[in-house]
Amino acid sequence: MRPELSRRLAELIRWVDPGPGAAHLVSDISGWWRDPAVLADLGPALVAPFRQTPPTVVISPAVTGYLLGPLAATALGVGFVAAHKPHDGRLPPGTLTWAQSQPDYLGRRLDLAVRDRHLEAGDRVLVVDDWVSTGAQVRALYEICTARGATPVGTATVVADCPPEVAAELRIRGLLTRADLSP
Repeated sequence: MRPELSRRLAELIRWVDPGPGAAHLVSDISGWWRDPAVLADLGPALVAPFRQTPPTVVISPAVTGYLLGPLAATALGVGFVAAHKPHDGRLPPGTLTWAQSQPDYLGRRLDLAVRDRHLEAGDRVLVVDDWVSTGAQVRALYEICTARGATPVGTATVVADCPPEVAAELRIRGLLTRADLSP
């Protein structure tokens, strides 16, 4: 990855105090989407570690994954599959394969679903997300891939904030670590 991209990603993140009772600051990564140079560089930088064993499709979870996933897919010249999270009881149309995550960094178990018609047996899948802390959503997406006969080749993320053993197990490659970001 180009050093300018690392520096710019770190400069553009903001930390927000969500108010009384909050145990930690919340990251605001919206600056990444506003910077055209960052947008141009993110896709190629995310997929660089996976070019030797190229995936056939990229899967990303809602919401920010829907921005990063297409950037990565375009850089690879492959398609994109959205991993849905039910919202207000609404589900995407069609037949779905579901998985529930283990508890995430907030202790939540998230339901994720992928449309069956978009993930085929034999697909080689790259999972892409903005931030990986526990690997809970990544594991759920790998479970969906396996259920559909697809093979996860790894995970590309902007910030790898998970323990090294989780990163190794799930083949997570990050552009930054939490230590690269302040505060």
